[in-house]
Amino acid sequence: MDEAHSDRHLGRQAGNALSSLPDMRREESASEPEVSFFSHDLGAAELAALAQVLRGPILTTGETVERFEQLFAAYLGRRHCVGLTSCTGALHLSLTALGIGPGDEVITTPMTFIATATAIEQAGATPVFVDVEDHTGNMDPGVIEEALTARTRAIMPVHLYGQMCDMHRLRDVAAAHGLKIVEDAAHCVEGRREGYGPAQHGDSACFSFYATKSLTSGEGGAMVTDDDALAQRVRLLRQHGMNKTAASRHKEGYAHWDMPIFGWKYNMDNVQAALLLPQMERVEQKLAMRQALAAEYRAALSGISQVAMPQTLPGVRHAEHLFTIGVAPERRDELLGHLKERRIAAMVNYRAIHLLEYYQRKFRLPRGSFPVAERIGDSTISLPLYPSMPVEHVHVVARAIADFFAESAA
Repeated sequence: MDEAHSDRHLGRQAGNALSSLPDMRREESASEPEVSFFSHDLGAAELAALAQVLRGPILTTGETVERFEQLFAAYLGRRHCVGLTSCTGALHLSLTALGIGPGDEVITTPMTFIATATAIEQAGATPVFVDVEDHTGNMDPGVIEEALTARTRAIMPVHLYGQMCDMHRLRDVAAAHGLKIVEDAAHCVEGRREGYGPAQHGDSACFSFYATKSLTSGEGGAMVTDDDALAQRVRLLRQHGMNKTAASRHKEGYAHWDMPIFGWKYNMDNVQAALLLPQMERVEQKLAMRQALAAEYRAALSGISQVAMPQTLPGVRHAEHLFTIGVAPERRDELLGHLKERRIAAMVNYRAIHLLEYYQRKFRLPRGSFPVAERIGDSTISLPLYPSMPVEHVHVVARAIADFFAESAA
């Protein structure tokens, strides 16, 4: 089967499955299928976009990156997008461009991927953790002021799993204390809350195009902002602080360039942008497919009393980047092993990062410092979820979980 035909077949298969959700309760077969945690849907359109870039002279940052930046900024309703190599780089450069560095503190959450905190350290600042909301896992705005000191310069919230934080309350705290806000929106391209989206109430929002994200170039990221000066400074910082790029030198001819500021090597290239551009046309369609699968998970798992699911709040459009459940901490790893035996790939997103070895050595924050984040980190499991995932796989996963608790109760 050729690539284009395979893509069309996959699209029809996924579309047919999702259009018949109410009828997908199938009898358990003698041999359950292997269930992948994630599978990308890149194919013919992305190959064509790559071929176009390869026919041109510029593989590094050029017009293809600019086109993606324009489309992505427009999708989010923001003035500027700067394409970068990772969300980590976007967080780092946002802080640096805002003048945050050595001696400064940034309030953030321990319920996140490690890059949120390490990007703060890369900027030379110190991460200061606060606890999270029990019902969402997002940063709790009500405890931020207790953590403020004379050195606090910024807040870095994380829109966990695809549900936006309460940016109205965070903005009020930031405004009252003269703080910047840099949003970790790695999970939240499509997420909205009460009509607003990422970077609407923050100084910048940072995104990931890692291999398992809803938009993917394998590796990649972006910073989005309405601040003209901030965008311009990040553009300088992403390419060593140089004021001329390879693409501009190719287009305009050689001219002496300068280095007005110290920078890093974080620029997105045309190859990454070529992979992302066709996906922009499918963002809403893929979101709808993940939403349908997440709804099917909720229905299929709702009768298992030992399983808890995070709440989606009123007024929130959840990006459904990850579908997580919570189980008793003493059973979590046993359940992970059971799923593995049933050929179901599951992950943990995330263990509370202040308990990881590096941060234990650095800050020595004892267990109990952030009890809500710790409870979530001890009990959470991320289940397989991706747009083209067959709906019957949801029921394979749900049956495996139900069997685990039934067997242990017998």
